[in-house]
Amino acid sequence: MRALVRDPTALNGAALWNVEAPIRSGNELLVAVRAFSLNQAEVRYLREGSTSGARLGLEAAGDVIEAAGDGFGPAVGSRVLTFGWNAGGWAEQRTVPSSAAVEIPAGVDYGDATATTAAGVTALQAVRRLGSILHRRVLITGASGGVGRFAVQLAALAGAEVIACVGSVQRGSGLEQIGAEQIVVGEPDAGTVETVDAVIDLVGGSTLNAVAGLSRPGGLVLTVGMASGEASAIDWETLRNLGGRTIEAFALDAGSPFASDLTTMLHLLASGRIDAQIGWRGSWTRFDEAVSALAARKVLGKVVLDIQDAE
Repeated sequence: MRALVRDPTALNGAALWNVEAPIRSGNELLVAVRAFSLNQAEVRYLREGSTSGARLGLEAAGDVIEAAGDGFGPAVGSRVLTFGWNAGGWAEQRTVPSSAAVEIPAGVDYGDATATTAAGVTALQAVRRLGSILHRRVLITGASGGVGRFAVQLAALAGAEVIACVGSVQRGSGLEQIGAEQIVVGEPDAGTVETVDAVIDLVGGSTLNAVAGLSRPGGLVLTVGMASGEASAIDWETLRNLGGRTIEAFALDAGSPFASDLTTMLHLLASGRIDAQIGWRGSWTRFDEAVSALAARKVLGKVVLDIQDAE
């Protein structure tokens, strides 16, 4: 079978190779992959941390072709979304424990499903961490990316007044249609954003310091990512003089809540309450093109690659 594996000689550190098909163990499913999505963190570290030939890919959607031998999990023929932290999702077939697969509701496309995995659940868990945000003002930086667009939708569904911060007018496209009540272009400040009750910061660097000062005294600022690639230097003395804030480093919980959170996201998709916000989609043979677009921040939302379209 074919798989995208780490290849140090390739343009973006990965290439399509012919490899041995995976063999499932007793508690695993064997899945024929139909589509998978790319995450910034995955493509950022393609050239690091794994040996040549290592199989890649955290999340993928497809059909069960062998059920788990222990009798648990979806049956043969089920449409499933898989999230194998041991990678292997960028391949024609993958194995995952039955606990790492959830069934895709009827009417939900494979590509839309896979787009919700790490990005969607990160956004869901971050918005949940804010607590009740009904009629509260929530600022989301880096709102044009995969996590950001899910966070905008989920915060709006929770009743918040959402302020979306983006790097350019173009990257703000479509955010009002999915729940943003205000779009701020560039680094926010007191001249463009009134005081907010909570912040989800996906940019880091100087932006984190700026938005921390925009939250109300006692407000919660979640630092979820660092799309800027810059280290953050918080001006703690200024924040103390402004009344103090809680600044919390947030990380995706990939443990026991993950499957139930992913099921929640899929049902929100199925009901039409959220949109997958896929900004780039094509065959996995266009992998380098997709990675380049993602790295250059030319994609609004998620990147999805279809395996069934490759010849």
